[in-house]
Amino acid sequence: MKLWSGRFTKDLDSSVNDFHSSIGFDSRMYKEDIEGSVAHARMLGATGIISADDAEKIIRGLEGILEDFEKGAISFSADNEDIHMNVESILTERIGDAGKRLHTARSRNDQVALDLRMYLKRRITEIKALLLSLISELCEKASLHLYTVMPGYTHLQRAQPTTFAHYVMAYAEMFRRDVSRLNDCYKRTDVMPLGSGAMGATTYPIDRRMTAEFLGFSEISLNSIDAVSDRDFVIELASCLAAIMMHLSRFSEEIILWSSHEFGFVTLDDAYSTGSSIMPQKKNPDVCELIRGKTGRVYGSLMGILTVMKGLPLAYNKDMQEDKECIFDAADTVCRCLSVFTPMFKSLAVNAENMRIAASRGFINATDCADYLTKRGVPFRDAYTVTGKIVRYCIENGLTFEDLSIDQFRLFSPVFDTDVYEEISLLACVSGRRIPGGPAPETVREHIVLVKAWIKEESV
Repeated sequence: MKLWSGRFTKDLDSSVNDFHSSIGFDSRMYKEDIEGSVAHARMLGATGIISADDAEKIIRGLEGILEDFEKGAISFSADNEDIHMNVESILTERIGDAGKRLHTARSRNDQVALDLRMYLKRRITEIKALLLSLISELCEKASLHLYTVMPGYTHLQRAQPTTFAHYVMAYAEMFRRDVSRLNDCYKRTDVMPLGSGAMGATTYPIDRRMTAEFLGFSEISLNSIDAVSDRDFVIELASCLAAIMMHLSRFSEEIILWSSHEFGFVTLDDAYSTGSSIMPQKKNPDVCELIRGKTGRVYGSLMGILTVMKGLPLAYNKDMQEDKECIFDAADTVCRCLSVFTPMFKSLAVNAENMRIAASRGFINATDCADYLTKRGVPFRDAYTVTGKIVRYCIENGLTFEDLSIDQFRLFSPVFDTDVYEEISLLACVSGRRIPGGPAPETVREHIVLVKAWIKEESV
């Protein structure tokens, strides 16, 4: 018999019961559901709404159920629809009438909102830790390659020289922003909705702040209608997860390119590569490709929950049951991707010589050549034109800047002198960009130190 069956004269059709049931996916919130119920029972007992003896029986019974769940000694029933009714049904079977008092001053609407917020707070903390681990690994790898010159790109064309350290730390900044967004999302998730009831609160003299303190929430919701119908925190987390996946996908795309024969910038460890069933020479970057592919899956979860919520009137509607599968899958996917991407990146070998050779081609020091002339009094636009003519001359004659004699340089401007070779050398081009955010080794080293200090602060 359903706990809500008093008003009905027929049993629920079995197909509707299966369609209606959410226990298949919300069972993962069993710990949060039980912890929330323990706090609620403690508050009910402390305020005298139920007797202290009944409160103690409920708490002991719930603790026993949690222990049995953890041992795998309890199975869930689809007949009880969701995790809340499964727990309450088992509790009542074990402790009798005292268990029926647990739901006093509470609805499944505010209960599920509580469970979901508690569960997602834990997942946010888990994902943040994985991001910090990745950022730490980026710092370690960057520290080893402060002087590893490589070409930087715009439009996927060689643009200017940079270093592998500078390149990698660009991704560190992306992931740092992801951590910042998770921190903000956590604040808005850390709001305790219990006490809002179905949508109109309760006439019982409950102490919501006491319950919030028991559960470690920083604040309570201020409108009971909003509290049970709000899923902004789910949407916000889904958006955060989509951004994380976007960054992982971009990085994965770079590694896929870099590990190709055409680039040869990095070599993936065999433990993070796969082969071909027919081509024995193949070494495929499948981890990166899967992450790139799974990004669409997380985007889909974000669009799914946005679409579910877009037309719902206040307050709670059954449509909102669809939020959990979306956000659960998105969080699971991000955790799996981060868990495999970090050790994969740690193990990859950087082919510094191939990077240097690539950087020596493509005239990526052309801007520095123009700057050389500008520093000696030539207007920048004129210097730009002169340098462009030198590039065209080199292309036509199969030369690089480094191949030109000083006399050849002077064919284009008398300002050139022998010091031009030093100023347009790749390492000089990089080292000269010492401003904050630039690729100079000492600048990137300072950046790494700053990020490592930030990681320690975020890890507290």
